[in-house]
Amino acid sequence: MEDGHCPAVDREEMTGGGILVSVHPLNLALRFLLEIAASLAIGYWGWHQAEGPLRYAPAILLPLTAAALWGTFRVPGDASASGDAPVAVPGVVRLGLELGLIILAVWGLATEGAPTIALVLAVTALIHYLFSYDRILWLFQQG
Repeated sequence: MEDGHCPAVDREEMTGGGILVSVHPLNLALRFLLEIAASLAIGYWGWHQAEGPLRYAPAILLPLTAAALWGTFRVPGDASASGDAPVAVPGVVRLGLELGLIILAVWGLATEGAPTIALVLAVTALIHYLFSYDRILWLFQQG
């Protein structure tokens, strides 16, 4: 970082100037859509946890909490997240947070009567993370 290069640039240099799939605009769009879908699914689960007017609280607060966690706890220099880190965390913590929220969303959909949507979300997330293997390896290297 002292030589003017951020870790994201160094990752690109390590590939010999090739395009990293994890920061390809289509994969970043997929990641964004996964974050939105997971937040909505968590809200859907929250909606089913209460009756009457009380169901609005978890249906609104749980997705907002998930979005806040997703946007706050980041790894400095993550090229797929503009490199900003409001609260810096190690790479493995960030990966655990992402996977935990997606697993919670899939579980919530499956337990509340939407197993097909849960499966679609799970498979889409798996495809995204397979295409993002370089980012996953990079996250494991970030202490």
